[in-house]
Amino acid sequence: MKPIIYLVSDSVGETAEQVIKAALSQFINGVEYEIIRIPYVENIMKLEEVVEKAAKDNAIIGFTLVNPILRQCMTQKSLELNVESIDIIGPMLEGMERYFQQKPKLKPGLVHQLDEAYFRRVEAIEFAVRFDDGRDPRGIEQADIILIGVSRTSKTPLSQYLALKSFKVANVPIVPEVKPPAELFQVAPQKCVGLKISSEKLNDIRKERLKSLGLKEEASYATFERIDFELEFFQSVINRIGCPVIDVSNKAVEETANLILQMQTPI
Repeated sequence: MKPIIYLVSDSVGETAEQVIKAALSQFINGVEYEIIRIPYVENIMKLEEVVEKAAKDNAIIGFTLVNPILRQCMTQKSLELNVESIDIIGPMLEGMERYFQQKPKLKPGLVHQLDEAYFRRVEAIEFAVRFDDGRDPRGIEQADIILIGVSRTSKTPLSQYLALKSFKVANVPIVPEVKPPAELFQVAPQKCVGLKISSEKLNDIRKERLKSLGLKEEASYATFERIDFELEFFQSVINRIGCPVIDVSNKAVEETANLILQMQTPI
């Protein structure tokens, strides 16, 4: 059975998830474990219930609880049930309490207060949804980053991931039967990123997509003839734009997003 990790927090749990994933990457790959996030745990009864479930699942717990009573309860209950639990924020709070010689505010979620950065991120997420899949070509001119690729090259999840980093992202599907929007050739090429993929990988992805829709694998959408036709047209569009290209054949969304951020400064 794949390892199960419970992320317990008295807020949304983003801090716990980021730290746990960073640590897990040193031991196992993302496809080899399951993360269960339990946010807004604010009382002992709920906390004990979570630990009991973790014990049944033979899971490990990572927790960010600013309330010292809840932290102590988590530690005690975990010891009782022989559950490995990791206090992610407690030692930091205690160390800072000694350093600053004052008590912490003990208010969950302060890091997510509605500051300027928060509103930028929300605006970017709304932008990615509005201009997803070429719905409105006007978004191309307003975007920080423009993703270009054929169907099933992770354009939408990439847009959302980059939006969480506060980048306004538009994505444009490339279909031979549809003329690419003129705006695509009018913006700075540095804003555009082509998402390249091997025909073999795309064939596998599209066949799985057809299965999930209850359709036959033999549909033209997943044939090599159709795929090669689309990829050739995609390459002609990319050559015309003159933008950088990333091969996403064997890359996770996070890996591709990091490459995009490294190679491009929004204009």
